[in-house]
Amino acid sequence: MAAVYAVPRFTGDLDCLEIFPSSATPVVEKLAGPNSRLARKHRVWVQHVGTGIVDLPDDYERRLERLDFGFEKLQLSALELYDLVLSKLTRNSPKDREDVKFIAQQQKLSYAVAYDRFVKEMRPWVARADWHEGTLQKVWKEYFPRP
Repeated sequence: MAAVYAVPRFTGDLDCLEIFPSSATPVVEKLAGPNSRLARKHRVWVQHVGTGIVDLPDDYERRLERLDFGFEKLQLSALELYDLVLSKLTRNSPKDREDVKFIAQQQKLSYAVAYDRFVKEMRPWVARADWHEGTLQKVWKEYFPRP
């Protein structure tokens, strides 16, 4: 979030959902993980969180936004903004809420779009769906700019 969407807080890690091929995961962790030379030098590292650790809307893959940093052998993508915001809903930590508030207001996101995507692409399968929907309606709704 800090690297792509300029969220004004320090981060030491770049969350990574998937590494292809998966057999390259140990190599990436050795080269760019928290204990790597890269991390010691630049104070930032790749944190492989995996898709099983974070809850994401269905079909998030087709909305990934390719990032072009000019790397020849490395392709990076970022979550689309609404998918990114909704990925923070089930954890809902104070830091996550601040991130959502910042992004929703800075990017002028629509609450209706976020809520609709939750209902269609997360509610059918996410644990404690009623709880998360209540959070979205009663707390997070205030984070989005008024139309």
